[in-house]
Amino acid sequence: MNLIKELEVGQRAVQAALELCCRVGKNNLKGRTISKQDRSPVTIADFGSQILITKELNKAYPDDPIIAEEDTDLLKKNNSLCQQLMKQLDLSIPGLTRAQALEILAFGSKSGQSVERFWVLDPIDGTKGFLNGRQYAVALGLIENNQVVLGILGCPHFPDEQGGLFYGVKGQGSFVKNLGSNVCRKIAVDGIENIKQACFCESVESAHAAHDFHSQVCKDLGISTPPYRIDSQVKYAAVASGVASIYLRRPKDEHYQEKIWDHAPGAIIVEEAGGCVSDFSGRPLDFTKGRKLKQNCGILVTNGFLHQTILQKLF
Repeated sequence: MNLIKELEVGQRAVQAALELCCRVGKNNLKGRTISKQDRSPVTIADFGSQILITKELNKAYPDDPIIAEEDTDLLKKNNSLCQQLMKQLDLSIPGLTRAQALEILAFGSKSGQSVERFWVLDPIDGTKGFLNGRQYAVALGLIENNQVVLGILGCPHFPDEQGGLFYGVKGQGSFVKNLGSNVCRKIAVDGIENIKQACFCESVESAHAAHDFHSQVCKDLGISTPPYRIDSQVKYAAVASGVASIYLRRPKDEHYQEKIWDHAPGAIIVEEAGGCVSDFSGRPLDFTKGRKLKQNCGILVTNGFLHQTILQKLF
């Protein structure tokens, strides 16, 4: 599968977004953060990242739809936040007007249904991690003919403080490029087959996942090592690079449906690194039903060797 141009465009866009995020992160974020309807935080970095990446993708692939997390509603209601955003965007795209920025942002409100090819984007996956100086990722994926074919995760603090640009291409493997030196290497999941030796990771925020349920599953499996708690799709990067063997996610709310941008980029990176990704019933994640994983319940990510053993414990 020849996705050389898509990979180059995607990497360039994600790196530009990371530069904006890091620039904003070094400043005082007070007054530049608001809460969405679901009470999750959003910052000028979320909006700026989405605008930069969407603009880059639109330039290269004007016919490709983009499904992205943020929309224009909050910015239209918050003039102060919009002004702060435009100051940051002017450093990246001089001369961009407010109207143009809002138009680009609105482009990400596509549905993705009945479309053969589209991009998915989480401009900052793990905004709470971003706000608190923890892990976060800029996540971009490409879906063609109902399959994720390309995934990119920009992780400014993983695998170390220099950060890494993780990417996977269908049929070609997964790689990480050091953000400080641009040195690139192929990555692979670990080879652990004894589940008692496995390292398990989960979300930092207890509001995002059922920690008690995860703990019980680990106890039943004989995993005694404390969980490795990290924000965002960095958990996928951890499994793909062999830092962890398992990522388990059961939402605390049984009615919650996962968003496709939270999993598509990371999923292909793990799979191309030799791992396995499914829901709790063993079904592949279905990214073709719009903005949510409506056909899936729970997320299980492993090095592959341990997948069936864990699935048996989940049912």
